[in-house]
Amino acid sequence: MSWEVIIGLETHAQLSTVSKIFSGSSTTYGAQPNTQAAAIDLALPGVLPVLNRAAVEKAMMFGLAIGATIPNVSVFDRKNYFYPDLPKGYQISQFELPVVVGGSLSFNVDDKTPYRKTVQLTRAHLEEDAGKSNHELFERESGIDLNRAGTPLLEIVTDPVMYSAKEAVAYAKTLHALVVWLGICDGNMAEGSFRCDANVSVRRVGESELGTRREIKNLNSFKFLEDAINYEINEQIRILEDGGKITQATVLFDPASGQTRVMRTKEDAHDYRYFPDPDLAPVVISGEWLERVRSTMPELPAALQQRLMSQHDLSAYDAEQMTQSKAHAAYFDTTIQAMGKPDAKLVANWMMGELAATLNAHALEFSNSPVTAAQLAQLITRVQDQTLSNKLAKEVFGALWAREQADKGAAQVDAIIEARGLKQVSDSGAIEAIVLEVMNANAAIVDDYRAGKEKGFGFLVGQIMKASKGKANPAQVNDILLAKLKG
Repeated sequence: MSWEVIIGLETHAQLSTVSKIFSGSSTTYGAQPNTQAAAIDLALPGVLPVLNRAAVEKAMMFGLAIGATIPNVSVFDRKNYFYPDLPKGYQISQFELPVVVGGSLSFNVDDKTPYRKTVQLTRAHLEEDAGKSNHELFERESGIDLNRAGTPLLEIVTDPVMYSAKEAVAYAKTLHALVVWLGICDGNMAEGSFRCDANVSVRRVGESELGTRREIKNLNSFKFLEDAINYEINEQIRILEDGGKITQATVLFDPASGQTRVMRTKEDAHDYRYFPDPDLAPVVISGEWLERVRSTMPELPAALQQRLMSQHDLSAYDAEQMTQSKAHAAYFDTTIQAMGKPDAKLVANWMMGELAATLNAHALEFSNSPVTAAQLAQLITRVQDQTLSNKLAKEVFGALWAREQADKGAAQVDAIIEARGLKQVSDSGAIEAIVLEVMNANAAIVDDYRAGKEKGFGFLVGQIMKASKGKANPAQVNDILLAKLKG
């Protein structure tokens, strides 16, 4: 408890452009090694980079979404360092004049006591990716694949203002959702489209100076991010409490061992010898261009949440859940539109409950749900008009998922109800007959209830529902049973 943790994240979001940032080479993932590398990507003598306009516009969209400053002029620099898979010996990046300055991102942190957190961003700058060294194909040699070289990246850098692994993960998830929502990044972490570097340091509580940081590189899952940060925190505290000293370094996380290991001592900015790239003119962003980009942006999650709360009377929590992704929001909106008398809260409950649980169990997203929004709307409508109880509705949902009666099209829900004989019994006379039958069969429990032992009420309800094969309207069962017991 005497230690304080300070965390900053640097996130690389691969921009979803068709071609690379300075060449016409494809950015499609999974091609054969070195089949998507033009002369510029290979750094052949005499070739000159040409900036991809779409990459700049996607960076501008991100800046607008986080309330950042988009300077009128930004400059590309050469960042000098050696990687075997960096053909030029330098990376074209941005340093003093990036395309996005400042901004912030707010999110909820799900801790023992959940709270709202706002993280200030330092900058977001454009740069090219390096290639990839493959150490697995050969026993004593490594192969270099330059397909990734020149792929456009937006590096998003936070201030060091996060104080736990949970905060860092919550920020990363929110950032991931935002770039995917904007359509500027596909967010595929397994393919390296979204990866995080975590700068972690510790200091004694009460100290004002930051501790020496270590940077954990290339974390491509939220679980790895949390595990790596927690390990690094404990390791740094152990070293310091043993009288050791933290050396600034870049470390890699090994998921198999759950540990980090030093890759190299960490460079500072001056070690990279930044200077403006003489082959690229400064990027001038006019107000007209900025507004044109703004006009193409989708409604942002925060604005959509406010609209859902005002139009549909959803709680802040429900509105946030319905806007976790564009697919969530589209499914919710389509379901609402397909209903004659939409009950937004009921739709949200079904999406967060039965539908979400089944999708998660099958590793599916809302965008490819076997149960369509129109079908869910029809199912919920049958709950509203008391054709189905909640229990019977779940049975119909299972049949929808299994595509039972799929040939019935829009009438699939009603076809399943008819085929399975699931229509809820709401005839009070029929329910009353079942209630009396169950009471006569359980006279002792009825007597106990009337003597003050009210626990038997639930048992009697269960027997009535069983006798009706789950079809009796539960609310009517409760009312009629209660009246008969009191009578």
